[in-house]
Amino acid sequence: MPEVADKQPSGREGVLTAGCLLFLVLVADVAAGLLVVIVLAVRGLGRMDAGSGQATTTVPPLDWAPVLGFGSLALVAGVTAVVLLRIGHRVIGAVQLTVCAFLAVHSLWSWP
Repeated sequence: MPEVADKQPSGREGVLTAGCLLFLVLVADVAAGLLVVIVLAVRGLGRMDAGSGQATTTVPPLDWAPVLGFGSLALVAGVTAVVLLRIGHRVIGAVQLTVCAFLAVHSLWSWP
């Protein structure tokens, strides 16, 4: 009598599992990206309020928050991509590598 654990998933179940995994990973990436954007927007509003009514005679300090925020997102997306590639989800890993590349380029573009 064959055991249930030895039964291989059918192609349709594998595609459904991979699709759900891709959806969850992308939703998590979008949520993390929105969190970084919200934090950067709040920091920008704080800088605008602090400078109102004062004459600017000095150069403002460098702001490393965008570089650190988008760089950390790129790092997390890259690590997730490597893990997904190692466990055999090549398409999802490739999508994550693409997201990692876009975030790394954006991080380098916002370098002060």
